[in-house]
Amino acid sequence: MPSIIAYAALLIWPFVIVAMFRKMAPERAFIWAILGGYMALPELTEFNLPVIPAFDKTSIPNLTAFALCLVMLKMRPGLLPDGLLGKALVVVLCAAPVIAVFFNTDPLVFGMAQSGRLTLTSDHAYSVPGMRIYDSVSMLVRQLIMILPFFMARHLLASEQALTELLRALMIAGLIYSVPIMWEVRFSPQLHTDIYGFFQHDFQQMMREGGYRPIVFMPHGLWLSLFMVMTAVSALYFAKQATPSDRVRASIIAVYLFVMVNLTKSLGPLLILLTISTLVVLLKPRMQLRVAGLMALLTLSYPLLRGAGLVPTDKLVELASQRSQERAQSLQFRFDNEDLLLDRAAQKPLFGWGGYGRNQIFDPQTGEMISISDGQWVITIGQWGWVGYLALFGLLCLPLLALLWRYRQVPDSALPPQAGVLALILGASLVDLLPNATLVSLTWLIAGALLGHAELQNRRSRTAQLEHWRNLPGRAGLMSTARTSEPALKRSFL
Repeated sequence: MPSIIAYAALLIWPFVIVAMFRKMAPERAFIWAILGGYMALPELTEFNLPVIPAFDKTSIPNLTAFALCLVMLKMRPGLLPDGLLGKALVVVLCAAPVIAVFFNTDPLVFGMAQSGRLTLTSDHAYSVPGMRIYDSVSMLVRQLIMILPFFMARHLLASEQALTELLRALMIAGLIYSVPIMWEVRFSPQLHTDIYGFFQHDFQQMMREGGYRPIVFMPHGLWLSLFMVMTAVSALYFAKQATPSDRVRASIIAVYLFVMVNLTKSLGPLLILLTISTLVVLLKPRMQLRVAGLMALLTLSYPLLRGAGLVPTDKLVELASQRSQERAQSLQFRFDNEDLLLDRAAQKPLFGWGGYGRNQIFDPQTGEMISISDGQWVITIGQWGWVGYLALFGLLCLPLLALLWRYRQVPDSALPPQAGVLALILGASLVDLLPNATLVSLTWLIAGALLGHAELQNRRSRTAQLEHWRNLPGRAGLMSTARTSEPALKRSFL
């Protein structure tokens, strides 16, 4: 049960965001409004009002930052991306859960027995409710609130300077969080309990390798691990870009945050960190964008590969067993549940089973839920079907593919290194969504910033072409041609 401090923190955070927007540059205030809420606000605490989605640590920062951008900054951002593909993905992402409601109005009833042509319902029957028309409104609003950071970041964080500000904020956030991480590693993960009155997950899952795995104020230790990976990679970027006089200090910060990732005691994020950090150090920005694009394609195609049996699950479990039998058993459990949930999703492939846990597997007699869904991909396919999956993951992957396309003809020296590093961070986050449901507002913020940068590069390229036409010999006639050709030129870009 959340304490009054937990509810007070949610109520106070909008005022904190207002203060940040008054004291900080807009880009910095927006980043910390979302990032700070993710780091500090309590889990599983909400103000649940009728019809509208609950106000919690996700919706309160998102809505407050959005409102202040409209009121204080006088921004009037378009909510849809520039390209037709991006527009279609946003529309489908919002529409898929709404459509799923209309295909799932029937309840799921358990504890019934068949006798001839009659269905005998016992006094102990259990059911999962069917979805109501009212749920479609709630689902639509929830989807819009979820991707608000994506919309706003496209406008506020598109420039190279804003991307650098985002990386700097991640590095500072990692340094701030390192203090409670070390505290929980030493004294056990109890900060959420001590401050907000309850533990936000299963404490047994925080026991690892004879000690404790920290969680601080995040949903799970795995969420914390991935977050610290982002901060460590950001610190590595600054160490690589530092001047000789600052390189020692920047390198110490990077090494320190690498140690913090190791203290989170999660093998998957640690492997991601080692891979991404190697790419940051050895590759130029163009190759980093290409690798991030491959990560996006892998994420999009993973369900097909998994369903076709092309993912070497047995080999992966065997490799995990070499490190720890406990982790191998955990990985095998995940794969077994994915198989069950994929079979369940195949019964309603287009728009899925909707909400209320209808995508899960239930005991036919007791109605007890007997499956656990970990990966965001299998959750999305089960709830919103393939249509919802392609819209959600397509929109998250779009920035990486758009960046790769926009910079295809730009010289290597003109590619901003911060875009390559953030692309790798987003790509790693997408890969982590395959075993885990670690999709948070921060992920949408990074995706929006990168898509906004790709759109900015598109506008710069278009402007440069028009200026080139105007400066050609005989430009008077060509300027007339350029003016008449400009709409067609705009349409030619994705």
